[in-house]
Amino acid sequence: MKRLGHYVFVRHRQNWNLLFRFGLVGGSGVLVNLLVLVVLRRTGPHFDDVLIDLPLTSFNIRWYHLYSTIAFLVANLWNFQLNRHFTFRSAKHSGWFREYGPFLAVGFVAQLIGLGLLTLLMHPGSFLALPRTLLDDSSGLRNRLYWAQLIVIVVTVPLSFVVNKLWTFSSVRGGQHPTLTEEGVAEEHDGTTPPPSLATTAADPAPRTGGPGTP
Repeated sequence: MKRLGHYVFVRHRQNWNLLFRFGLVGGSGVLVNLLVLVVLRRTGPHFDDVLIDLPLTSFNIRWYHLYSTIAFLVANLWNFQLNRHFTFRSAKHSGWFREYGPFLAVGFVAQLIGLGLLTLLMHPGSFLALPRTLLDDSSGLRNRLYWAQLIVIVVTVPLSFVVNKLWTFSSVRGGQHPTLTEEGVAEEHDGTTPPPSLATTAADPAPRTGGPGTP
């Protein structure tokens, strides 16, 4: 059990640190997302009004789909800047556009999943529809759109973290995180020796086992 705890919390503490920093950035992104949504709801058409009618279906593209997407784009850019400089610290390792492309692509996939969930939460005929008796839009705390958007964020953020860590802020640098060296040094301080790198192995060939006359 002690070795398991060491493996989970010590050898992988860098991942826990990344998750903590990503959570801080994500929390600020949630506030930005909801703030943009509030502004759009108060200044634009009613969020439940039809924006684009989808013929032969009971579904429509409504204003809350557009509001949610605009809020996502603003929060996505906000999160990217903070993750680039604070969470993954990759600003000095790759160009801005080279990382933002994959980050935006990951965000769009998460947003599409979120829009599907948002529709289920907002559509009155859905099995996941939020109760209108409780959330009657009489105040900000009882606004269906705000709660639906918050649920969507909670569901999609973990997915975004995993994909962005494994792909967006890693593949553009050949899979090497800028703090891996620091992690290796920290493990040595804990009494464990990290495996030798390929460069070290290539630079230090195996010693000869024969005597002085062995070629």
